[in-house]
Amino acid sequence: MDTKEIQRLLDYIAKSPLAEVSIETEGLKVSVKKNSAVAPVVTVAAAAPAPVTAAPAAAPAAAAAAPVAAPVSDNLYTVKSPMIGTFYRAAGPDKDNFVEVGSEIAPGKTLCMIEAMKLFNEIDSEVSGKIVQILVDNASPVEFDQPLFVVEKA
Repeated sequence: MDTKEIQRLLDYIAKSPLAEVSIETEGLKVSVKKNSAVAPVVTVAAAAPAPVTAAPAAAPAAAAAAPVAAPVSDNLYTVKSPMIGTFYRAAGPDKDNFVEVGSEIAPGKTLCMIEAMKLFNEIDSEVSGKIVQILVDNASPVEFDQPLFVVEKA
């Protein structure tokens, strides 16, 4: 199971009412437990072959914090998180932020980084324009498809 498959599994579990899922395949064991107050806990370890099991939730998980509503307009574009992870505005604590409100951007410009499973993924712009709103605080957890930035398209 590669990181993309694990990420898809985490995305599926985050949207499902399941509270816990365990998957065992040849040489790999993945166990995910969802807690409504915190992000999912994932453990991965080597294991012997076994069938896939999913434990049903004892009670439906409470809804996560409501995402920030982004302005809607033909000229505004919302950059959304492509994965679950931790949002960072800079490459390091002593580095400058990639973008600020008012920053001009172009396709390919790095907007932020999202750490997922100890990997730092640069999130690049797909449009040209100007950052009008940053919707997430630095070092905050983000969900798949959560709005991160609002861009006024050029």
